[in-house]
Amino acid sequence: MARTVSPSCKQCRREGQKLYLKGDRCTAEGKKCAFDRRPTPPGQHGLARHKNSEYGIQLREKQKVRRIYGVLEGQFHGYYERAERMKGVVGENMLALLEKRLDNVVYRMGIGASRSQSRQIVNHGHITVNGRVVDIASYQVKVGDEIAIKESKRNKACFTALKDAKITMPKWVSFDTTTLVGKVLDNPKREDIDANITESLIIEKYSK
Repeated sequence: MARTVSPSCKQCRREGQKLYLKGDRCTAEGKKCAFDRRPTPPGQHGLARHKNSEYGIQLREKQKVRRIYGVLEGQFHGYYERAERMKGVVGENMLALLEKRLDNVVYRMGIGASRSQSRQIVNHGHITVNGRVVDIASYQVKVGDEIAIKESKRNKACFTALKDAKITMPKWVSFDTTTLVGKVLDNPKREDIDANITESLIIEKYSK
């Protein structure tokens, strides 16, 4: 399976903001986060001032969103094409498709500390959808789907730690930390997506 291998902190520095790719480490107090120590772009010319062109601004926005959700260029463009065929606002449709990826839903429910960890949890067959094991991170969930941790895996330390934990999650999903079972309650709305994203820039780039 193809994946991005660039160091997470370097990706944040390239985009000029925290993308929270390492979960708790990105929000921990102290100086553990490389972005806090060096917020400049990576490379020997990172401190140099650069004035981005219109294309450059659009490109950086696209790259930022790709990195947030951990998808490759081909996959990302595929989401745009699919969103374009749907009714409604193309940018919002595209973000909704990204949000409904199974790895992102596992992250939103608090099962994984980051999207990369959630992707690993899914790929290793620890998650079931409506009682069936699904190990495809890009699987698109639907309203009403029941997302659960596989019963034979619930005694793993990373999952037992979830019991009775207080998890903040968007209103379109729910997760019971006692039973380790969650549900997709609704389709994600634009206001439910907390990432600092200007999707119109991405649509402008792709529509040229």
